[in-house]
Amino acid sequence: MSKGNIGVTSDNIFPVIKKFLYSDHEIFLRELISNAVDATSKLKTLSSVGEVKGDLGDIRVRVTIDKAKKTLTVSDHGVGMTAEEVDKYINQIAFSGAEEFLNRYKDKTEAIIGHFGLGFYSAFMVSKKVEIFSQSYKEDAKAVHWSCEGSPEYTMEDTIKAERGTDIVLHIDDEFSQYLEDATIEGLLKKYCKFLPVEIAFGHKKEWKDGKEIELEEENIINDINPAWTRKPTDLTEEDYSKFYHELYPMQFDEPLFHIHLNVDYPFNLTGILYFPKIKSNLDVHRNKIQLYCNQVYVTDEVENIVPEYLTLLHGVIDSPDIPLNVSRSYLQSDNNVKKISGYITKKVADKLAELYKADKDDFAKKWDDIKMFIQFGMLTDEKFYEKATTFALLKNLNGEYAPLQEYMDKVRENQVDKDGNLVLLYTNDPDAHYTYIERAKAKGYDVLLMDGELDVHCMSQAEQKHEKLRFVRIDSDTIENLIKKEDTAKDTYTDEQKEGLRKAFEGLLPSDADKLRYNVTCEAAAADALPVFLTQNEFMRRMKEMSAHQQGMNFYGNMPDSYNLVVNTNHPLIQELVAKETSEQVNEEVEKDGKKETVVKTVYSLANEDERLKQLIDIALLASGQLKGEALAKFVNRSVDLLNG
Repeated sequence: MSKGNIGVTSDNIFPVIKKFLYSDHEIFLRELISNAVDATSKLKTLSSVGEVKGDLGDIRVRVTIDKAKKTLTVSDHGVGMTAEEVDKYINQIAFSGAEEFLNRYKDKTEAIIGHFGLGFYSAFMVSKKVEIFSQSYKEDAKAVHWSCEGSPEYTMEDTIKAERGTDIVLHIDDEFSQYLEDATIEGLLKKYCKFLPVEIAFGHKKEWKDGKEIELEEENIINDINPAWTRKPTDLTEEDYSKFYHELYPMQFDEPLFHIHLNVDYPFNLTGILYFPKIKSNLDVHRNKIQLYCNQVYVTDEVENIVPEYLTLLHGVIDSPDIPLNVSRSYLQSDNNVKKISGYITKKVADKLAELYKADKDDFAKKWDDIKMFIQFGMLTDEKFYEKATTFALLKNLNGEYAPLQEYMDKVRENQVDKDGNLVLLYTNDPDAHYTYIERAKAKGYDVLLMDGELDVHCMSQAEQKHEKLRFVRIDSDTIENLIKKEDTAKDTYTDEQKEGLRKAFEGLLPSDADKLRYNVTCEAAAADALPVFLTQNEFMRRMKEMSAHQQGMNFYGNMPDSYNLVVNTNHPLIQELVAKETSEQVNEEVEKDGKKETVVKTVYSLANEDERLKQLIDIALLASGQLKGEALAKFVNRSVDLLNG
């Protein structure tokens, strides 16, 4: 037996490992399994070059629990280690055997996972003692037993081991007894080792029979050693892609809309499959669904540093040995390769969408509502993606017809350009609430878009910035004659004083809640067949309020009360009749002229607001805009009955 001190630069290495090196204690199992898979992959490589003779036999990695002894054991049938190798790779921390092996066999080796030589020591995060029993594949090599209790001191001696390979025995600390539970270990194995390239067995399969759960002879294999992303796209069917999607997300019952198979070997290595799920609302619900792997070892599902933010709405797998990880393989490090990979994925996604739209525009349109938010998010946050997406980002009108922006602009340009040369695109976010306004627009031959998505307002503003003389206006933001002005506004014959009397009469009857809701009464000469009184809402202010709900730094607009214009149509017969009932009186008003005060006689017009028709007209305007509710609606109904009864 030999004793010694582990070759480290500080006696405090174990506290550092336990507290700082690994962010999650559960990582220890991933690291030990990865080492076991490495050892097996090395054996297969040596066999392929003739350095190991004969059949390799059983090469499964096994995980076993002994609750009585409070041990967790990871066993492999890989290359094993001699005493010299244990001293080199275990006793000298951070001397990575995988790194050395990779350099030596770089042209022939299969994927070797480890790079840092520290993974083994993660076992001490949950163990009070760790033992190694290892038998090298080399002829005449003696088996070795290594033992350490979490300090730089270790013991190492010859032993007898019947089979080639290595057993790592963890004596679990009482504080971490959860790692002696079958359910806990199986959950961690499925999380981190689900797609490792060597079979991993944990216990045996079970089934229910005669009301009891019985254990079968067949071992319980945790992983799929040939996951879909490691295979050639030509070898996969649509059914294979669907099956793999549900293997990744067993609780996801919807089918993905389509997928992209990534496969590149220059200037970096990257494989993977990205799926487009249905995305309709709530940007955060679907995030953290892309799983990052390094040589089939699960690393994380937080991939914001490797893909643009909008791509985190996708599902799937990315696997690359060229993604720089920190020493514990827990998170990404900044690197030029990350930027290159991010750019490649962005281009691949954009090209795939363009290809799908070009191949079958009708089918793409059917899926548009489910992928709209993802594409809009990308256009708003990534200029390069925006440039590509303009060919397949669609607008939808109230007839259910879809078209890219430029195509739609060309379609409506002849009819919807105003007298100042602005192309005006009309839209609604609520066809039922805006029905009256929509019908007025249709009567003039105008087309109306449906823009009811969470990001539509932002995208309209972006499009207006990109296209000169383009304006989006909601159908209820003004009279239809003013929305697309073809000529100067018609004029009425009333004096300013008469309009002021009319305005004050209506203003005095409007509901008032200055903190939440404000109304501004205006008198305008709209079309004679338009409503006598109607509501409009300023496009800019309303849009700013809507954008403030999704954009930081716009609280000023979000906290402002809703503001509406109550437009009194002075060309409507009913309004003209009311104006005819106005009374006038002359009043003395003191004014200042040339620095001197003078008294002038002014004619003031007023309208007796006892006329119930005034309130009825206001309520009709509120009702048409969905703002008449509760007690006010009940009064309107009763008043309507009274007016009908004369």
